[in-house]
Amino acid sequence: MILRDIALVAAGGAVGSVLRYLATIAASGLFGVGFPYGTFLVNVTGSFAMGVLIEVIARRFEASEALRLLIATGVLGGYTTFSSFSLDTAALWERGQQLLAVVYVAASLGLGVAALFCGLWLARSLA
Repeated sequence: MILRDIALVAAGGAVGSVLRYLATIAASGLFGVGFPYGTFLVNVTGSFAMGVLIEVIARRFEASEALRLLIATGVLGGYTTFSSFSLDTAALWERGQQLLAVVYVAASLGLGVAALFCGLWLARSLA
């Protein structure tokens, strides 16, 4: 069972990664490279797709765990993990934990960017 699940996530992730790459190329070609349009486009469209997927497929049609792994974790995870971040935020909010949702967003963004700068600093210091 676990090997099947891993294969589903891996296959979906490969598709999602290719879609992200193509979307980034398309956005750069259409809008230029002066702003990260590709990442922005992928984050927004991935979050929209996750919303549709979770509501329509998972909740209304009670999709199988295998289908959820393939599409939500695999394809959308490969396309953008931001969609999972958005879903986690919405889940907290809808459970009545609005303050925790806001803290999650602020901490994820703030600490994520800070961690990136720390990583840059460390790698540059060692080089």
